[in-house]
Amino acid sequence: MDLYYELAKEIFDLDGKKCKCKGGHKVCLECERCRAKDKDCLPDLTKPIAGYIDHTNLKAEATRYDIKILCSEAEEFGFKTICINSANVATARNKVENSLICSVIGFPLGAVPTNVKVFEAKQAITDGAKEIDMVINIGELKSKEYSYVLKDITEVAKVCHENGAKLKVIVETCLLNKTEKISSVLIAKKAGADFVKTSTGMNKAGATIEDVKMMREIVGPKMGVKAAGGIRNYETAHAMLEAGANRIGASQSIKIANTETE
Repeated sequence: MDLYYELAKEIFDLDGKKCKCKGGHKVCLECERCRAKDKDCLPDLTKPIAGYIDHTNLKAEATRYDIKILCSEAEEFGFKTICINSANVATARNKVENSLICSVIGFPLGAVPTNVKVFEAKQAITDGAKEIDMVINIGELKSKEYSYVLKDITEVAKVCHENGAKLKVIVETCLLNKTEKISSVLIAKKAGADFVKTSTGMNKAGATIEDVKMMREIVGPKMGVKAAGGIRNYETAHAMLEAGANRIGASQSIKIANTETE
């Protein structure tokens, strides 16, 4: 955990105040939104797993019919959200009542200008999304352009929160070394994001137990952690919750939910 502290001090110009939100970084990050008075958001493992799942279809070939089926399944099984591409949000808007709509933006590479991400997020929210999953600019993170990455996330967080939506930040852990993983999570937290998320599910690997545990250690109990990518069965999904995730991204959601009730 000392590494979390040292990296926070290295990346940000901080005054050394003690963290009040129980983050593993120990020093106050002077976040865009202080979470000190927020309730803990750790998962309740006695509750049905469906309520923690973002039921996902991010396929390029997904038709309007596919999206409508996704909505019906989410309603039937009680999934937390449907997670879809931004162009499909308007189709889904009138098909769900109890499930929220989550839209990805800057997906799957994150390599678009900040103003493009802001525009896409705002349009998705206008169309009906209540949660936004954005991809960080991975190249800028690896270039140690931390101010750019911070501003990129901060601007999207601002438009989300001004319009009543939550923001999840996808850091694509499989492309990062340990220092980069920690740095990306610290930056997302400081920027005011509501969740950090492991993966797009479109790259060479997805969520791991080790990464989820580390992400939870860094952010503490008051910020969300979403595990996504490669979660195809109940055992893996449950293990991610045990590791500290309080949201699961999966396309095999029905299989996961049905296994729990068998």
